[in-house]
Amino acid sequence: MENVKVVIWGFGAMGSGMAKMLLKKKGVEIVGVCDRNEARIGKSMYEVLGMDRENRPEVIINPNIDEVLTEGSCDVCLCATDSFTKAAFPRLKQALEKKVNVISTAEEMAYPKAQNPELAAELDRIAKENGVSILGTGINPGLMMDLLVVCLTGCMVDVEHIEAKRVNSLSPFGPAVMEEQGVGITVEEFDKGVSEGTLAGHVGFHESVGMIADAIGWKVDKFEQQMKPIVTTIDRKSPYGFAAAGNVAGVNMTGQGWVDGEVKIDMIHPQQIEPEMEGTETGDYIVIQGTPPINMANRPEVEGGLGTIAMCVNMIPHVINANPGLKTMLDLPVPRAIMGDMRELIQR
Repeated sequence: MENVKVVIWGFGAMGSGMAKMLLKKKGVEIVGVCDRNEARIGKSMYEVLGMDRENRPEVIINPNIDEVLTEGSCDVCLCATDSFTKAAFPRLKQALEKKVNVISTAEEMAYPKAQNPELAAELDRIAKENGVSILGTGINPGLMMDLLVVCLTGCMVDVEHIEAKRVNSLSPFGPAVMEEQGVGITVEEFDKGVSEGTLAGHVGFHESVGMIADAIGWKVDKFEQQMKPIVTTIDRKSPYGFAAAGNVAGVNMTGQGWVDGEVKIDMIHPQQIEPEMEGTETGDYIVIQGTPPINMANRPEVEGGLGTIAMCVNMIPHVINANPGLKTMLDLPVPRAIMGDMRELIQR
């Protein structure tokens, strides 16, 4: 049986991390990488990763996706280029039209109908027309503040209120996330960015609330979210970000989903670079009021970078096996680590 063939589109922190994970797995091979960063173009994927090629075929990083991704070239494309459905759409469409399954790291793609129902419907149509499937996933949204919540409600007779809280480090993430979170800017610049809508903060609350509500049968009649800066008192430096004392090290995001006139879903998500430098302990917490009540705590947090990388890689067989169309984490088998041969999980 042939190996599962993978193309990676975007070779930053997430894309290169997926490559490192894939190279340690059985029954799967990377057949192409597309990236437009001039520092990586034309180089061996293995050189960029700092890994020995051993007896594997060479993979040269190519800026032209049309030369990397062709019909029949691979089983799945891991697209790690955007956070927003609208921005990701042209790339996702292009991959689907090559009759290739797609897994996207774009946060809004975890549940795209929450904010982009027309684009979600179009992606579903294109995927079905080409006989392939597409999924958006990651650590959050994708698991910690939505799918895991949904799973925990499975042992409940009734649900009254849900609170999902994630205190995490931004340090593993790349420059795009640093910019979205306002890492390194002044408080004044942060406030201006919030008022003008140029700062994204955490992307995905709307999607997580939508996923949870639809899964358990609540109809959300209003959604709100808030952003406040986390200001550092000391200089902090991560691989892709820097915040001087007095500037913004991250953002405290909160969000609410209203059902029948009251808040039924609370989202709490402070995230910053190097949180331990000022005594912040990371963790994931889910509190569900109802019968029986649920109170889950995991400390420290599931590392965001590794978690997103693993979610995308571990969902490869499920996306390949899925019926054509746009999928969410609610539609596919529960994620699980792949410790054996990936080929054994493919339903040919």
